[in-house]
Amino acid sequence: MDLFASDLDNTLIYSYKRDIGTDTVCAEVYEGRQVSFMTKRSRELLEKVNQTMHFVPVTTRSVQQYERIRFGDTWSPRLALAANGGVLLRDGVSDPDWYKASCDLIAPAEPALQQAEAVLEHDPNRTLDVRRVDGLFVFTKSADVPRTLACLRDALDLTHVELFENGVKVYVVPRVLNKGTGVRRLREWFPEARVFAAGDSLFDLPLLAAADTAFCPDALDYTGQPGQTVVTVSPQDGIFSDVVLGRLTANIDG
Repeated sequence: MDLFASDLDNTLIYSYKRDIGTDTVCAEVYEGRQVSFMTKRSRELLEKVNQTMHFVPVTTRSVQQYERIRFGDTWSPRLALAANGGVLLRDGVSDPDWYKASCDLIAPAEPALQQAEAVLEHDPNRTLDVRRVDGLFVFTKSADVPRTLACLRDALDLTHVELFENGVKVYVVPRVLNKGTGVRRLREWFPEARVFAAGDSLFDLPLLAAADTAFCPDALDYTGQPGQTVVTVSPQDGIFSDVVLGRLTANIDG
């Protein structure tokens, strides 16, 4: 059975702030508020995909954040990669061997992660507490992201970590802890499977590179790997999730 490894936010589910039309269904509730949605078409297509492939969510979200998502009324993915691939959930339970291997993998980055935490604790632009997401990478928010990133670059040895930003969010992540590494590790369990992947952001480039077929927005400007099929989607094609899942199910039916 093939794998569909997909990012979540802005790939399959969308913030309430994003206009994806009115034919939607709630995908996430936080503190009593509906905060994320899917289109009804995507929800129906995703259930079909899950019946014919291993659907594996691959997200930078923490385990706690991932657990808020509901993909359907009667099913949930058997496998999921949270914390940028560092945590494998099997039927909703963290695999301890996978997590230990992840911790061993990122061990060389630990001094830089601790230094990043110290720098961010004293950053006057920080607007959120400094968090170690599932023990694997550092996260916070900043009122002046460029200045916060500049402080981190000045203070850190970036040999083993890299910096990311997404809006007001700031991440310090071990270089070896990425979605592509997670998918390659998981792929060892399914050596005969083809891997289809979908993602929309810079965080997803390693994920896309680890797939046989990669779906991405044309704005991401991902050019692909040798021998890989890349399917780009433009805004004129429709909602990204609808287009990706529609083409994926057409591939299944074909």
